[in-house]
Amino acid sequence: QVQLVESGGGSVQAGGSLRLSCAASGGTFSRYSMAWFRQAPGKEREFVAAVTWRSGNTDHADSVKGRFTISRDNAKNTVYLQMNSLKSEDTAVYYCAASVASWGLTNLGKYDYWGQGTQVTVSS
Repeated sequence: QVQLVESGGGSVQAGGSLRLSCAASGGTFSRYSMAWFRQAPGKEREFVAAVTWRSGNTDHADSVKGRFTISRDNAKNTVYLQMNSLKSEDTAVYYCAASVASWGLTNLGKYDYWGQGTQVTVSS
């Protein structure tokens, strides 16, 4: 059983930056692909970014490309999401997720474990 705990959320003005962290425990972190999803009020949960366990390849949603960067540190069992040039439409609860898969990672159904989420609020 893998436990995921997100941190780093908060309130920031448009154009600002935040770095989210997700600490994993209870499993072999290096064997899990990791991702960030987000859910705004009244909307479905959507894919933000993923990093595979096998090759370390990354994928980012078009809406965040060039602004957000996912990375992982297997020595620290932690995945990060660096968020720059934040916009009001980035306001959401951000969730960390872990998957044993290495493909199809934009699909929520691929994920075996989820964190409790961290709130990000961007004011314009």
